[in-house]
Amino acid sequence: MPNSSITIVGAPISLGAGKRGVDLGPSALRYADIGERLSALGHPVHDLGNIPVASPPELGSYPKLRYLTTISLFCATVADHVAAAVAAGRIPLILGGDHSLSIGSVAGSARGRDIGLIWIDAHGDFNTAESSPSGNIHGMSLACLTGHGHPDLTGFAGRVPAINPAYVALVGVRDLDPGERQALRASGVRCFTMQDIDRRGFSAVMEDAITIVSQAPDGFHVSFDLDVIDPREAPGVGTPVPGGISYREAHLAMEFIAVSGRMVSIDLVEDNPVLDDRNATALLGVELIQSAFGKQIL
Repeated sequence: MPNSSITIVGAPISLGAGKRGVDLGPSALRYADIGERLSALGHPVHDLGNIPVASPPELGSYPKLRYLTTISLFCATVADHVAAAVAAGRIPLILGGDHSLSIGSVAGSARGRDIGLIWIDAHGDFNTAESSPSGNIHGMSLACLTGHGHPDLTGFAGRVPAINPAYVALVGVRDLDPGERQALRASGVRCFTMQDIDRRGFSAVMEDAITIVSQAPDGFHVSFDLDVIDPREAPGVGTPVPGGISYREAHLAMEFIAVSGRMVSIDLVEDNPVLDDRNATALLGVELIQSAFGKQIL
């Protein structure tokens, strides 16, 4: 992706998560100079700033879908911004914010085209209102994008599903609720767990994941949840799970993505500076984005 133009969109939503603080993620990533570092790689960067988040009612009318109305409206706006960036020939980079924002970012990128999706995450994010223990929508995003969920969360691409499950690879998962485990098995989504990574090696897993998502004719979106990284190296996340991928494995994932030349949009989610150590997680996130856009060691 030499000299590709990038549109940065801040998505400071925290209502989809169980802990506040991720709404500060876009600011932490900008403080770590994400725009300047991408510009230094030769990419023209246009930062649209942050999308405003409306003040929600206490919980709304859906206790098993917390803040549904506000999140739905926010994701619709995210989808519109992403679709506009794509129409302008730019690669959208969406900064989160909790993972509910990807319901909008992926759908916006998928409007009018058939793309794959590589979802790099410690969690499956494949719950629905019926299976979710918490009602937190950030744990339902991938399900919504593949056509499972409330109709207010599934139609932002102009079709349902937004993404064909056969073009989806879930990488790094290690923490699943019982209901989403069953749903994933029946979904057609290809899951690469930490057990797969331990047994086969991360390079082999990424090669397979890139092959799967590259079957889509129009490229693929990358959704990178920072909690996929071991919390010893990425402490600033709201839902840390021990036993994650390493610093180098995270970079290797992004290097594979850059070499493929097939990435058409990307989001980086769940940075929580309130829980971080001297902005270390945001700094790591910026480094990973640089790798995804072509930065190399040599």
